[in-house]
Amino acid sequence: MDRLWTPWRYAYITKSGPSQRKGIPEPLNAYPDDQGCVFCNLIASVDYAIEHGMPVDEAERYGHIVTRGKFHYIALNAFPYTSGHVMVVPYVHTDSLAKLDVESAHELIVMAQQTERAIRATYQPDGLNFGLNLGEAAGAGVAAHLHLHGLPRWVGDNNFMPVLAETRILPEDLNVTWQRLRQAFQSL
Repeated sequence: MDRLWTPWRYAYITKSGPSQRKGIPEPLNAYPDDQGCVFCNLIASVDYAIEHGMPVDEAERYGHIVTRGKFHYIALNAFPYTSGHVMVVPYVHTDSLAKLDVESAHELIVMAQQTERAIRATYQPDGLNFGLNLGEAAGAGVAAHLHLHGLPRWVGDNNFMPVLAETRILPEDLNVTWQRLRQAFQSL
């Protein structure tokens, strides 16, 4: 039997790791609070680092924040289905699309459009998936905080590994993905 070693996923699978505070990357661990939400902690730890002297690009690279809007930010999925898998996340902690005001909901779609352009320019996929999973029963891994997934897809990308071995093969490091998409969003 062949083995595929993925030790970097251990903390995710066991819900353990150096920080019990979800969403706070280790280089941003100086953030003193815990909001109890992976997305709230992520953006707060990035902002805290910036407020305390870390250069914006460095803090956002550690947090894999690709770009920001007035009401939402776009971040890489830390455990992506494919290279280029991002999420549009509202700054406000809400579990419902219906709870967003019209201006915020509009920005969510505008940022999804920008995501489509950036992913197409960067990865030249055969297609894209965009989706919201509202509630745990709908498949939301983080049900308490709304987030829109955007990811590139290719014909035949669902090969035997995820089907038989429940394993995804990702050819690109997250820091490389961040750099490529950051540049793509800046050129929009």
